[in-house]
Amino acid sequence: MVRRPLEGIRVLDFTRAMAGPFATMLLGDLGADVIKIEPPEGDESRSWMPPDINGVSAYFISVNRNKRSIAIDLKKLGALEIIDRLVKTADIVIENFRPGTADRLGIGYSRLSGINPGIIYCSISGFGQDGPYRDKPGYDLIALAMSGLMSITGEPGRPPVKFGVPIADISTGIMAAVAILAALYHRERSGAGQYIDMSLLDAQILILSHQALSYIATGRDPERLGSAHPSIAPYQALETRDGYIVVAVGNDRLWQSFAKAIGREDLLRDSRFATNPDRVGNRDQLIRELERTFREKTSREWIEILERAGIPVAPVYRVSEVLGDPHVIHRRMVVETEHKVYGKFRTLGTPFKMSITPGAITRPPPLLGEHTEEILREIGYDELEIKKLYEERIVYTDPRVLKK
Repeated sequence: MVRRPLEGIRVLDFTRAMAGPFATMLLGDLGADVIKIEPPEGDESRSWMPPDINGVSAYFISVNRNKRSIAIDLKKLGALEIIDRLVKTADIVIENFRPGTADRLGIGYSRLSGINPGIIYCSISGFGQDGPYRDKPGYDLIALAMSGLMSITGEPGRPPVKFGVPIADISTGIMAAVAILAALYHRERSGAGQYIDMSLLDAQILILSHQALSYIATGRDPERLGSAHPSIAPYQALETRDGYIVVAVGNDRLWQSFAKAIGREDLLRDSRFATNPDRVGNRDQLIRELERTFREKTSREWIEILERAGIPVAPVYRVSEVLGDPHVIHRRMVVETEHKVYGKFRTLGTPFKMSITPGAITRPPPLLGEHTEEILREIGYDELEIKKLYEERIVYTDPRVLKK
């Protein structure tokens, strides 16, 4: 039987929406036992539909596989006793409430680390746990705007745009998972748990990467360039007779091959395009020349021509095309899973291709409170105690689970 690297690690997941659930999904793919602790009304993304799959939000499904759900009303007397028992068995706690909320609920780091000193506790918020903006509400769009990323995303002369997915949430979730794994490694060596403070804004400022250094180097704000690269040309989408492709002509050697492949050797004799800095400086003139040529053939024809010449080129896929691509299917990045209530459905695979301990999808996203009774039994509650918790409405399970 194939083992996964985080088997035996338990995560208490108080997060909702995207950033936190994305982080815990990654940990779950790697084998952690992720217990999703939800309020009786559930993670709000459960209601974000349409679209849905048999009545379950597609948004929720996208980031909540490999998790068990227990629904607890943290404001009720008796709820903290459940949390305390869970914390004694856990390795990681992750939450994305506004700063201060977890402490008010009795599930903050100071209290939980007193119960389990080895706990690794990760908070995700818009602006972090300190600083002038600590108490501002943080959303993906807010972080994108304030980080400067929106100012460099979109077409020249057009309004700034956000990404097609909540990239601030997703990238912060990835960085949170990295920090948690680093803290686990530190604990393995030292025995000490620790607190992790992740901020959407911090993560997006890091993602500015070379664009931030461009400003530091020149004193000029980077501008929106559409699909183009600020330091390489041509490196962008080009319109063909029937659509768009992207080309990545990353050096002068490729430029020579590229110009010859498209039948534009005349461009090699044009001093405006002799070197990459020349091409970047005269980008507008270059792209006008290239677009005139690329509109003469279809995307498929140009891809065949450029691939034969060794030029990095790709179609601009729609989502339906990428999910049906034979390479994507071969890499098992589209897989089928099944839930006992809402049935079979296709979902995205895991990117963790590892030779000994690969990632895997072993659980479909849970219904609200689907594993409430199972988890309560694991931490020592007997049948009468569980019945009382339900009667007092401290815990909850989706009625569709009980019907099964």
